[in-house]
Amino acid sequence: MRIHPFLRNVLPLLAIASPALLLAQFQQPTPEELKMTDDPKAPGASAVYLNREEITDVANHFKSNYQRIKVLKEKGKELATIRTSSVVHGVDTVTDIEGRTIHADGTIIPLTVKPDDLMDFKAKNYQVDAIVFTLPGVEVGSIIEYRLKIHSPDYRINEPVWDIQQAYFVHQAHYSFHPYIEPGYHIINSQGQTMTRLMYAARLGADAKVIHDEKKDIYSLDLTDIPAIPDEDWMPPLNTFKWRVEFYYTNAVTGADFWQDAQKYWSNWIQNFTNPTKELKNTVAGLVASGDTDEQKAMKIYAAVQKLDNTDFSRKKSYVERKKEKLKDIHKAEDVWKQQSGSANDIALLYVALARAAGLKVWPAFVVDRDRALFDINFLSDSQFDNDIVIVNLSGKEVYLDPGQKMCPFGKLHWKHTFAAGFRLSDQGVTIATTPLGTYKDAVAQRIAELEIDEQGNVKGVVRFIMTGPDALHWRQLALQNDQEEVKKQFNESMQNEIPEGVLADFDHFLGLEEYETNLIGIVQVRGNIGAATGKYFFLPGLFFQSRAAHPFVAQDKRSTPIDVHYARMEQDEVVYHLPPGFTVESAPQPTTLSWPNHALLKIASATKDGQITVARAFARNFTVLDPKDYNDLHDFYLKVAAADQQQLVLTRASAAKGN
Repeated sequence: MRIHPFLRNVLPLLAIASPALLLAQFQQPTPEELKMTDDPKAPGASAVYLNREEITDVANHFKSNYQRIKVLKEKGKELATIRTSSVVHGVDTVTDIEGRTIHADGTIIPLTVKPDDLMDFKAKNYQVDAIVFTLPGVEVGSIIEYRLKIHSPDYRINEPVWDIQQAYFVHQAHYSFHPYIEPGYHIINSQGQTMTRLMYAARLGADAKVIHDEKKDIYSLDLTDIPAIPDEDWMPPLNTFKWRVEFYYTNAVTGADFWQDAQKYWSNWIQNFTNPTKELKNTVAGLVASGDTDEQKAMKIYAAVQKLDNTDFSRKKSYVERKKEKLKDIHKAEDVWKQQSGSANDIALLYVALARAAGLKVWPAFVVDRDRALFDINFLSDSQFDNDIVIVNLSGKEVYLDPGQKMCPFGKLHWKHTFAAGFRLSDQGVTIATTPLGTYKDAVAQRIAELEIDEQGNVKGVVRFIMTGPDALHWRQLALQNDQEEVKKQFNESMQNEIPEGVLADFDHFLGLEEYETNLIGIVQVRGNIGAATGKYFFLPGLFFQSRAAHPFVAQDKRSTPIDVHYARMEQDEVVYHLPPGFTVESAPQPTTLSWPNHALLKIASATKDGQITVARAFARNFTVLDPKDYNDLHDFYLKVAAADQQQLVLTRASAAKGN
């Protein structure tokens, strides 16, 4: 956001500057606080916030933060290291840092760090002061307390975001924001529009409310007993339920007005960027043939843009490099093709332009990254949206494409762009729409193992991990940004809970790593010991890949937040055990079928033949997002799955034949 002189009119947001708000003063701890070993309002917590305060005073050009914390367990000591929001070097100034540690016996250890001692992050053309410091002498039972003040220049406008919920319970919290714009100035956004209104989006508890003192023009919020952020398996993005207040400037009077104007601006910009120029039409003529079907054209153009340098997966060139190579800033799709390089969004929109040049019916969409957040229509900002995707009409059917995602197959979306809301163009104009979800057939992971077992239970063999969909895309994109050793390291780490105790898995190589339209196959060597002998019996894990699996949704009886498993998925396992000589199968995993109608299915089967046994398992999860009210059914189903996965394979040693 920029501030520009405005000579005649003053925004309605202007107010007379109020006196500087005072920072919270250090407090004398009570005997009860010093002696506290557990908090009845947060039983078992490693720490609690006794007090928190955040003040943003634009009129007096400062931000302040104050915190007082009781450390109750060893893990709570992590709060002694303070990491606050970064400030821009040369713009903001840390003017005050004070802190102290109070032991349970009342001993006080002061913080001696100075603003000049802060750690800095420096780049060639940019520097950020990372405000990181550690309070001294912290032990279990301590109260730690600090306050920090940052001064901003007169021309800077701050729009605070109040993150109300923390990782630990908060007893008392105070937030304050005094907006102010110097007379003769106004705010203009990146679109050149004058921002005439201050608004905020709030997600708070039932009784909480932001108070606006119109006389002083101060927004404030006071809260007590703030619950900690939920910590549950597979939660949706925090913005869907975490308590927060976010201030922002806009020129809209109503939400409908804002979204209508934002859609209109986006549509005009996108149409200009993706205009199929004469040069792009000439380019398309060299990519497709006149006799190609629409689908063939769409696929050929997709393959062409996938070959470009996608700087979201390689490295964005610096200003100096671009100047040396005489590369201009990208203002339209034609520039991307000329430079054979661009960001993920640049390349997605280039696809739109080329497809239009080829005569295809194609529309862009601008959606939120579902791995980061979900769309909130009450937050009047198109900054919520992250990525451009494409919708092309083929034979009367809308096909969703993700050309900005390197290595994403034609006709598929990265999972973070499924069930994602945003702007989209169509024959009817611009609308807010949501992309479709995938099914379990779009994400299949197969694990096929051939294992040799000897009389001592030693095992060796090869496992093939065959992946299609999100798993394959993950490893292909990781390989673009990391060397071979790092990829191997991460793949080995990913298998730790998929291989039985006592067995070592060593990733060898991928097949089809660069062929994104095919399955990705990971070859893994395994060896170790998995047998347990008792008399004449020999016990092995019946479900090799599930013997120590950490099944989600099993340990937790109740759920307070929605469930988001990212995408539906199918797991298919087939393990062939080659038995040691003289052993037969006494018992094998029982044929099992467990069904949660319309949501999930588990099937287990086994077959014995010629000194070997094959155990097969298929698990389909055909859901992505669930309401907490569905948790009981989810929990009960996964309990049954966990029990079925613990079945054993029992071998018997054949008795030695007696001589005549």
